[in-house]
Amino acid sequence: MRTTVKGRRAGYPAWQGRPGPGIRFAKAVALAVVVLLVVFPLWTVLATSLAEPQEVIANGGWVVWPQRVTFGAYSEILDGGIVTRALLVSAGVTVVGTALSLACTVFLAYALSRPNVYGGRPLLLLILFTFLFPPGMIPLFLVVRTTGLFDQYAALVLPFLVNVFNLVVMRGFFQSIPAELLEAARIDGAGDLAILWRIVLPLSKAVLAVVGLFYAVAYWNRFFEAIIYFNDQTRWPIGTVLRQYVTGGADISGEAATVAAPQSTQMAVVVLATAPIVLIYPFLQRYFVKGVLTGALKA
Repeated sequence: MRTTVKGRRAGYPAWQGRPGPGIRFAKAVALAVVVLLVVFPLWTVLATSLAEPQEVIANGGWVVWPQRVTFGAYSEILDGGIVTRALLVSAGVTVVGTALSLACTVFLAYALSRPNVYGGRPLLLLILFTFLFPPGMIPLFLVVRTTGLFDQYAALVLPFLVNVFNLVVMRGFFQSIPAELLEAARIDGAGDLAILWRIVLPLSKAVLAVVGLFYAVAYWNRFFEAIIYFNDQTRWPIGTVLRQYVTGGADISGEAATVAAPQSTQMAVVVLATAPIVLIYPFLQRYFVKGVLTGALKA
């Protein structure tokens, strides 16, 4: 194969050739800097949560390497108090909400992906209109109030049941499945539900994992809505409680004021609030490129 002096194949653009040592070194340095900028704050938060309060105060509120590792902050906030309840609330809302959102998104995306569906085009345009002009805080507040969802966990799920972006991605992925395969199943006597369950869903594991993670992250991180829709603070999810611990504020359910919480306790709450998503993401990362790009390109 004929090549140029820099290892680039003749007739091909420069960006397709193998970079030189200087370029590779610069890329390695840039990657190391980016990794350091991402990992260092996370490590500092974790190290501060494992340090003793006295050491945290002596170091100005942050510890990079604790002299003595202690889990006192975690045992303090996981003793059955507000943080424990908030974790259970967030876990329940995330599991139930993700399951319902996935089910609704799958059925709606499959219906909109089939050609010649009655009313499919106007419904799709209506859905895309809500994507361009989303409802604001006041309309959502009026919906929650008129439907009697105040102080109900359903207020964190039902108004956000279907995300338009996730719907478009999943619809595009369903459209990428060969129509001949679905027609063959229909000739064999399979109905729409059988085709969806036995053919479409087994071929859509990538997009299901991606969309499911998107929904799970959204439900787990939901905090502002709880401030508006919940008068009972014991029903707050972990995101809202985390805000109270980090920013400080009034007492929560008669407990000590969050403004007095040590920095190690605050960072322990941050770790507990972020750990589930951080631990789940690596197992689903391999589905991201296939799931998102296929749906987005086809949509």
